[in-house]
Amino acid sequence: MNGYQLGFYTTLGRRIHGKPIKDWLISLARELGIPGATVFAGAEGYGHDRRFHSMHFFDLTDEPILLVMIVTEEQKLRLFSRLGTENCELFYTIQPVEFGIAGGPVDTRG
Repeated sequence: MNGYQLGFYTTLGRRIHGKPIKDWLISLARELGIPGATVFAGAEGYGHDRRFHSMHFFDLTDEPILLVMIVTEEQKLRLFSRLGTENCELFYTIQPVEFGIAGGPVDTRG
């Protein structure tokens, strides 16, 4: 199947509507029927504002994160339509991908 890999770059401490933005994005993805999202934590980096961001031992709110979703064209359109109605500014990337499930069912019992 063909679709897109969406990447949203932000920091752990950013909030929207009173929730951490990563939690809000994951909830939104679930609401829109997007089957999964993964959050990657970064040790350090800087953003378009040229400000340095890094994780700190006692305070992780400035830790850079990347939230990734694999979506169909329809899911991408619904997600960005919804993001357009919200008061949030997020840097994102979109890459075309081919995706699917390889092999048979996975035994999760160990």
